[in-house]
Amino acid sequence: MLDDKDRIFQNIYGLKDTSLAGAKAVGDWDGTKDLIKKGREWIVDEMKASGLRGRGGAGFSTGMKWSFMPKESGGRPVFLVINADEGEPGTCKDREILRNEPHKLVEGALLASVGIGAGAAYVYVRGEFLREAEALQRAVDEAYADGLIGKNACGSGYDFDMYVQLGAGAYICGEESALIQSLEGKKGQPRLKPPFPANVGLYGCPTTVNNVESIAVAPTILRRGATWFTSFGRENNSGTKLFCISGHVNTPCTVEESMSIPLKELIETHAGGVQGGWDNLLAIIPGGCSVPMLPRNICETVLMDFDGLSEVKSGLGTAAVIVMDKSTDLVSAIARFSHFYSHESCGQCTPCREGTGWMARMMDRMVKGEMTIDEIDLLEQVTKQVEGHTICALGDAAAWPIQGLLRHFRPEIERRLENRQSIDSGKAA
Repeated sequence: MLDDKDRIFQNIYGLKDTSLAGAKAVGDWDGTKDLIKKGREWIVDEMKASGLRGRGGAGFSTGMKWSFMPKESGGRPVFLVINADEGEPGTCKDREILRNEPHKLVEGALLASVGIGAGAAYVYVRGEFLREAEALQRAVDEAYADGLIGKNACGSGYDFDMYVQLGAGAYICGEESALIQSLEGKKGQPRLKPPFPANVGLYGCPTTVNNVESIAVAPTILRRGATWFTSFGRENNSGTKLFCISGHVNTPCTVEESMSIPLKELIETHAGGVQGGWDNLLAIIPGGCSVPMLPRNICETVLMDFDGLSEVKSGLGTAAVIVMDKSTDLVSAIARFSHFYSHESCGQCTPCREGTGWMARMMDRMVKGEMTIDEIDLLEQVTKQVEGHTICALGDAAAWPIQGLLRHFRPEIERRLENRQSIDSGKAA
């Protein structure tokens, strides 16, 4: 269990003062000028050495991503864009940062911008997060008033501006290039890559897009050092992480823990265990509804990190742990996910536009028991045709929950269909 002294987020539950004074009391904005003075290369190298992998779901090295930004921009402005859209069902971590620890994000945006050579940061906040956006805007205003950002930020000679922008609540705008399109006032649709945002991003300028948590942890990493951060978790899965635990647990929560913590320990230590006891567990979705579910026998031993979950054909994603006990109708649950992805598809790519709707209709037939046994294989084949054949990962996100259901619970699905068919046969007789 992670010691309180090692937690980056000291006020994630909002029990302390969330203002600038409260933020400074827990260590924010401490020596920020000195960190800026260490320069761009030092910041990027330290973030690389920390092993921080993006906390938005993809898990790409944050320091590596920053290093892709061109050293010379040809006179174009350079931007940092922070993804606070958080539309992944089951995920509730970034909104807690915005609401209760916004100054970590503001300070992180400043230091990240120094690292990539940006003069401004835009925070794209999901439109439903109105109170969270207001809390972030208050923090931005406080930082401007105190001289921490703006002209000569922290007295360092570095000029930096920060803007808060509300989106319109589209899941697709969580994808970095669709987010950029939306920021520019266009329809939120992913762009083909290349060019990548590091070369042609917001308004055609060099841009880095990072998740809220990735940026908010940067100041603490730079202050405490990369070696401190790598002391948590396994190699290639270092650091601490916010986990959101919901569903059939006794105390749902968002908690910061060490990477690579066993899933069972995470649930029993922080979420009060599964309702009805561990033996009542049916399945767990470990990283938000876009990753495949895992049955209880795998959940016994799996580690909560990128590599551990990848080995069991799932993913850490946003680390949103959705617990389902034996009262759950798994087929109905996945059918709901399928409808969500069908609704949220931007319609740009044919496999996703057509496939998500088709899969949702097939899942409805499975729920009702109207699907035939042979059609289970057809459904699986279609998920493989959608997966990996779209511009962005929404097609993968729609396919993986169904694949997880078929992989681990096919016998139960077949029994469901056979029972319905026998009932129908009895009525016909």
